[in-house]
Amino acid sequence: MKTNVCCIIMGGGRGSRLYPFTQVRCKPAVPLGGKYRIVDIPISNCLNAGYNKIYLLTQFNTESLHRHVHESYRFDSFGGGFVEILSAEQTESDENWYQGTADAVRQNLKHIPLSDDSLVLILSGDQLYRMDLELLIKQHIQTKADVTIATKAMPISRASEFGVMRTEKDLSVSAFYEKPKDPSVTQSVIIDKTLRSTLKDPSDTPYCLISMGIYVFNVSVLKKVLDSKDKDFGKEVIPNLVGKSRLYSYIFDDYWEDIGTVSSFFEANLMLTDSLPIFNFFDEINPIYSRARHLPGSKLNSCTVEHTVVCDGCIISQANLHRCVIGSRSIIRENSQLENVFMMGADHFESMDEMAINKSKGIPDIGIGKNCYIRNAIIDRNARIGDNVRLSPEGKSPSFQQGSIYVRDGVLCIAKNGVVPDNTIL
Repeated sequence: MKTNVCCIIMGGGRGSRLYPFTQVRCKPAVPLGGKYRIVDIPISNCLNAGYNKIYLLTQFNTESLHRHVHESYRFDSFGGGFVEILSAEQTESDENWYQGTADAVRQNLKHIPLSDDSLVLILSGDQLYRMDLELLIKQHIQTKADVTIATKAMPISRASEFGVMRTEKDLSVSAFYEKPKDPSVTQSVIIDKTLRSTLKDPSDTPYCLISMGIYVFNVSVLKKVLDSKDKDFGKEVIPNLVGKSRLYSYIFDDYWEDIGTVSSFFEANLMLTDSLPIFNFFDEINPIYSRARHLPGSKLNSCTVEHTVVCDGCIISQANLHRCVIGSRSIIRENSQLENVFMMGADHFESMDEMAINKSKGIPDIGIGKNCYIRNAIIDRNARIGDNVRLSPEGKSPSFQQGSIYVRDGVLCIAKNGVVPDNTIL
């Protein structure tokens, strides 16, 4: 009999670490890889495993996410599948917004029908990875676990960045520490030689197991732990279950990246330009799904292009592109040079009438103008960059801001709908 699995994707908080890209949208709705949204990753992992009952919990700037999910994930009436967004709500009994990951699930349990034999799969909404979630569920059932935590082997030097655990030979969890600073605690979670030998990395670097923020709960256990004041799974719920319930670790030894910061988001996107990227969207067996846009093929007129991804509907003329991801409907005009740039694209093509209005107002058309040089940057959707513009984060303070231009984590960022006038030099 097929296991009844309910999937819950955590939409995250304000996404302040990804600002300014979360200025007008929530973190799961941020564009990724030129034609996707971050939320497409966990949803696709669920669908590829055959789990099509998916709830998405969010509370900030949800309009863009609602539109994307509605236009992307439409299921037939026979399969019973859905992706349903549950936004935070104030009620007569509770006026609080989500206070943490566990509290978000607690507040929405009344909207999620669960049978006694259901398993609840909880996933993070801001990570880049491709996991066979069916294997995770199978191990959970085989070990007769109450809770299974998806884990990633990480060098011990990074233990203080994550929730880490000590596991026994049967992968049961005997201790859990949230971002430990004590060296003795750090040393206690180093995995043994037998487990270390099963990892892909052949070096002698000591490793520990960190929580990926992905959990499988038996329904009875989930309801019991949420019948408390615990607000967060990583900080409270999981540590409090150690020694009281059957906790097991499921080791995922493949590419995984938390893309919740500007720097990690930037590098993850540029990684896609590698000849054989660690995370590969060219996988027909386990595809990443998104909205079908029905756009024409891109036009590249007399361009020099090296290690660059160009999505559909772009018009690029006499440009020099090196290590760039160019999103759908991007327009790059003559003699511009881009190096290490993620350009998210545009929501629509401007008509000749709209361009005439732009000219009368003295603002650039959507896209990048002529004779521009842009380096180490992320350009959000619908940005207007004029002619003869030079942009780079080099020499700028970590908190630099000028109009719609920001510098965060050493990356120059142009906000959605931002305008950069002609002859701007930064």
